[in-house]
Amino acid sequence: SDHCAKKLLPWFDGMLEADTEYFKQHGEPLFSSHMLDLSEEPHEENVAICAEYFKKMAPMKIILEMEIGITGGVEDGVDNSGVAKDKLYSTPEEVWQVYEQLAPISEKFTIAAAFGNVHGVYKPGNVVLRPELLGEFQRFAGKILQRGKPLNFVFHGGSGSEKQDIENAVSFGVVKMNVDT
Repeated sequence: SDHCAKKLLPWFDGMLEADTEYFKQHGEPLFSSHMLDLSEEPHEENVAICAEYFKKMAPMKIILEMEIGITGGVEDGVDNSGVAKDKLYSTPEEVWQVYEQLAPISEKFTIAAAFGNVHGVYKPGNVVLRPELLGEFQRFAGKILQRGKPLNFVFHGGSGSEKQDIENAVSFGVVKMNVDT
């Protein structure tokens, strides 16, 4: 699944049922990962719903990718192009809340945090990213956990990103990047 919004959760329930049935028969899930995008919902609700689904996914070793914050631009009929610039950045506390809720369930999750990314196709130089925020999120969580780089990030809206921004994002824990979305 990709960018499954709250209104699509009944459809997602069907996918998870298919995963479960397939797992019972074959010892592996039908899908290796699912992406829930409840970023339109309040942060606490987003995290809580994702945690409930992750509890169902974890026994099958399915990876959860969840989106927090606001990614600018337009995607799947959601237009965030006019959103206030400060809303395009997640905070260390928001990222930590995700980790705190999901890590006890399983380590198999990634966070698509907002760091100025924008959905759509853009020429290089037209997107203002702050990948150093991912480093701040890592340091915040690492200080609490007493270990370096405990977080795995997904880079949504990577089109038009400068090579140096991509390299920096990877150095700060990005394990997947979406382009032309």
